[in-house]
Amino acid sequence: MNNSILPTYNRSDLFFERGQGSWLETKEGDLYLDFGAGIAVNSLGHCHPKLVETLKNQAEKIWHTSNLHNIMQQNELADFLVENTFAEKVFFTNSGAESVECAIKMARKHFYDKGLEKKNRIITLNGSFHGRTLGTIAAAGEEKLTKGFGPDLQGFDQVTSNNITEILDCIDDQTAAILMEPIQGEGGIKSLETSYLREVRAVCDENDILLIFDEVQCGVGRSGRLFAHEKYDVLPDIMAIAKGLGGGFPIGACLATNKAASGMTKGTHGSTFGGNPLACAVARSVLDEITSPGFLEEVQRKSKIFMQELSRILDQYSDIFEELRGEGLMLGLKCKVDNMELIETGYDQKLLLIPAADNVIRILPPLNITDQEIREGINRIETIATSFQEKIK
Repeated sequence: MNNSILPTYNRSDLFFERGQGSWLETKEGDLYLDFGAGIAVNSLGHCHPKLVETLKNQAEKIWHTSNLHNIMQQNELADFLVENTFAEKVFFTNSGAESVECAIKMARKHFYDKGLEKKNRIITLNGSFHGRTLGTIAAAGEEKLTKGFGPDLQGFDQVTSNNITEILDCIDDQTAAILMEPIQGEGGIKSLETSYLREVRAVCDENDILLIFDEVQCGVGRSGRLFAHEKYDVLPDIMAIAKGLGGGFPIGACLATNKAASGMTKGTHGSTFGGNPLACAVARSVLDEITSPGFLEEVQRKSKIFMQELSRILDQYSDIFEELRGEGLMLGLKCKVDNMELIETGYDQKLLLIPAADNVIRILPPLNITDQEIREGINRIETIATSFQEKIK
């Protein structure tokens, strides 16, 4: 442990010096198969040649000019997102939490400008995760996030997911928005039901409420679609994205319709680094790759391989695992034994997995992982399960 670094993470003892595709290499030269992708960030794996070339080319031109001026790369990326989503306006950030913060401010400002100053409360779901800022931890409302950081930011009401009755009971004339992840990531890879999301959309329309989707983790191809909500045929008014958007380079965005964004006028919001030329150039290359012909179909095909093999492991090791969850390449195994113990056993097999709430192991490989790497990872998961099965007998 480095005593100079704030000890807010439970870090492993691993140091990685380089990466290529789905693999990471330690300073000792050991290769690890990466099924975490930087927590759903390295959407095209490590050191993707196209992204490396884009970054090098942009770095030799211009890094930063500030948002006091027009930024060509930002304009091009915004146009691409507008052309390929529900959105009509885009604000660029540096992270998922910043994108959600922007969404919260946007929803409240929308109604304030309509003369509805008291219409500022936002309904969120239990088990959600929206970031680590004071605003986003208050939105999630989990004690493990908020404890010790009070007083909590006011204006959020938590309800149970997939329960439309609780939402209806919670709505009043102060409700401005409903904020939810179509697939909860940190919460344990929990997908919301199609009927529920469609009911929520209808409730928002009937009550003049804005619908906000947090697709920070499940967006940008992770679900097998460009954005997870496409599967449900439900469009939000505002959407927060980040993580896989930059393929490893920090960038996020808040997307919105013209109506939802109407209150965000000059001087109401800003970001020093948001939308800088380096980040936007890389993000555009990521999106070009993910939206190229056949790419997302391949993600869905690879997902089927994973699901089939993980279902087999689930059946074979029913005393270790109890449920398979997820969409696309955002998968989770709910465990009957301690998930962190399994993940730490994975280090012995040189396999990187990610923990989540509800005792779940997340499997979040690069979207361009090969079939051979999938089967290699499955073999290692099976080896982990076998070793654990022997322990508990």
